[in-house]
Amino acid sequence: MGSVKPSVRHRGAGVQSNVSQSVGSNGSAPGAPVSNGYVNHLRSELSVFEKEEFDAQAYVQSKCQSMSEKGIRKLCDDLLDLKKSSAEEMRKSVYANYAAFIRTSREISDLEGELVAMRNLLNSQAALVRGLAESVTSKTSNDSSGTVAKEKDLPQHEPEPSQLERRAQDIPDILDVLLAERKVNQALQILEEGDMLVSEGFQPTGYEGGISTVAASKLQAALSERRARLAEQLAEAIQQPFFRGSELRSAIGALDKLGDGTRAHTLLLHSHHKRLQHNVRGLRPSGTSYGGAYTAALSQLVFSGIAQASRDSVAVFGEEPAYASELVLWARSETELFASLVKRHVLSSSAAAGGLRAAAECVQIALGHCQLLEDQGLALCPVLSKLVRPSVEQALEANLTRIEESVAALAAADDWVLSHPGAMLRGSYGMRSSYGTGHGSYLKLSSSAHRFNFMVQDFLEDVAPLISMQLGGPTLDGLSMLFDSYVDMLMKAVPSPGEDEEGGAENGGDRKVRPAATESQQLALLGNASALADELLPRAASKLVPGGMQTVLSRDDLRSAPRRGRDRDQERNQFGTTANRLPELKDWRRRLQRGVDRLRDHLCRQHVLELIYFSDEPDSQLSPETYLNLDNDGGNPNWHQEPMPSPILQALFHKLTSIQHTAADLLSGRERVVVVLLMRLTETLVICLSEDQDFWDAIEDGEISLGPIGLQQFVLDMQFVIQVAINGRFSSRHMRQVVNDVTARAVTAFAATGGDPHSVLQEDEWFLNAAQEAVRVLLEDWNTQVGSPTASISAQSVSSFRSHGSE
Repeated sequence: MGSVKPSVRHRGAGVQSNVSQSVGSNGSAPGAPVSNGYVNHLRSELSVFEKEEFDAQAYVQSKCQSMSEKGIRKLCDDLLDLKKSSAEEMRKSVYANYAAFIRTSREISDLEGELVAMRNLLNSQAALVRGLAESVTSKTSNDSSGTVAKEKDLPQHEPEPSQLERRAQDIPDILDVLLAERKVNQALQILEEGDMLVSEGFQPTGYEGGISTVAASKLQAALSERRARLAEQLAEAIQQPFFRGSELRSAIGALDKLGDGTRAHTLLLHSHHKRLQHNVRGLRPSGTSYGGAYTAALSQLVFSGIAQASRDSVAVFGEEPAYASELVLWARSETELFASLVKRHVLSSSAAAGGLRAAAECVQIALGHCQLLEDQGLALCPVLSKLVRPSVEQALEANLTRIEESVAALAAADDWVLSHPGAMLRGSYGMRSSYGTGHGSYLKLSSSAHRFNFMVQDFLEDVAPLISMQLGGPTLDGLSMLFDSYVDMLMKAVPSPGEDEEGGAENGGDRKVRPAATESQQLALLGNASALADELLPRAASKLVPGGMQTVLSRDDLRSAPRRGRDRDQERNQFGTTANRLPELKDWRRRLQRGVDRLRDHLCRQHVLELIYFSDEPDSQLSPETYLNLDNDGGNPNWHQEPMPSPILQALFHKLTSIQHTAADLLSGRERVVVVLLMRLTETLVICLSEDQDFWDAIEDGEISLGPIGLQQFVLDMQFVIQVAINGRFSSRHMRQVVNDVTARAVTAFAATGGDPHSVLQEDEWFLNAAQEAVRVLLEDWNTQVGSPTASISAQSVSSFRSHGSE
């Protein structure tokens, strides 16, 4: 494995992935067995990349000669995509296995240290073996020449030591002096000189004037003992609080030169940690009433200390992966300690009190200092964001709760009268002075809706700086729940049928909001919800989405330009279409719209129930007798001369016309809201009629059968509903379908009695003309009652008949 070049292994891996793709494209399914011939063919192609003389440039040129420019460009694009995907895959792999990588790097560093120690032990053992061998050889030679030596009476003298041996004998004493005087650099030089002498003594072939193996072994043992003493001396000095700067780096470098780099790096980080702890203890969070000042001072202290530790590590050890990994883990632990201090002294109190603005400012200060470390390769912002996120979310929830309680308190006293925000700004609500002066100030809302809008604006301005913490989703969810809660309060303001204006009926005793008794007040409820959901809240929430503010600014520029007759509905729809292009806001806007739909449906149900069951006149209530009794005593022979819809349908017409007349002034510029309300109100009535089982039981199976005049009255009523909707321009396909279904059901019920509906019913055109005439007569009566201000309604009605009468 060691003989294979890394570059070759890398190319082989890339080719293998391409081969797997080509196998799939060869016609066999992935995972299917491949023939041996095809495998051998692939191996022969891969052998090109394994050759030592492989030339990538020549290989590419040979393959691209037959390709067109378009093919080469496509190949380059594919290669770039592969490069991006492989880089992304490598990044994911590194993140997924980072802890294992750090653990393996530490183990490698420990193994390297053990290998160095083992090498020193082996050298010592080898020196001992060579020393023993030399002593045995010397003893043997002395025994063989013993006889000759005995014969000589001359005294024997030890051989004179060489100059290097005398130097080797002096080195331990010199080191002792230098260690006592704490002269580290000179001691390192002497240790290096001693190591050179030891290596010369362990050479297999000596030379005259050199150092013997025995002397080298003694010197090596002395050097090991002094090296250990010097290392302990340096370690003790590094741990002193006054040891910093160049002195610290010098001592760490010296300890690294002694062969104990792992310990040296750990001591470096420990020294910086001790210094940080000492400096942090000097800060007094209770001495300031402003959490931002403490956070700024603490951030400056901690992250500048981490930056200095990083610079010291790189200056001494370089970009060694094992040391870099240890530095990252240490910086992470220091960040965790910093986050615990900020949460304890600043965020916990801010979050509990709902101080989102203070919490957001402190987090922003901390992230700003933390981000400066990215230039040194330390990306700690995700770690810090994850640590402080729970406290920020707690403050966020507390703010949402405060908004809900404040709006609920104001809704209890809301008179449900729409006004511009100027009156609110002159009140004592404590809002920022910028509100009401910008775009959207033309919208009229009641006091509780203005309060809701202002507080949400404040809330989102505080959250906007924290987009990097991925708080956009939880914030939008909280706002949608807050809006749903406000819609629930608006629904409680709608009085139930039979409830008096003071809300004192059966279910009105627990009401916590002022009832919207009049028609204009109920339209104000819908105006509040639709304005918030369609425009105000989406514009404010766009600050939380990247690119959202550009959408808002482009729309604001449109509004600042001359209008040239462009109405606000068209402008609002244009904003909604553009905002819907942002995926983050699209689903959220749907949730808001569902809240508006709930309120609208609740209003329609209450109006329909009041029309059908709680009318002041019994004849105006929905009852099967309305149609069954028309044929008593032979029926009314003059019915065909002046046919008019039933009283309940006439009451529906007056209700729809009244709503349209009131909304024309109250919700000016928001015609779509009124059209959808009228459409849903009409649909609700016909659906309620179709689902009233008691009504149909009496029509289909009652004692009194449906007669010819009753059937014609029912058909006329249904045609009248369609014409009223067409006249008011709020007709819907669903409503027409339900009307056709109930009409067919009534015809079937008449036919079941033995009658012939075709001989009884007039032509379709007759019912159409009768319904249109009834609408005209009722409109004239309405205009006569309310006066000239509704002349536009009458004119609109005439034009509607001419343009839509054939539908």
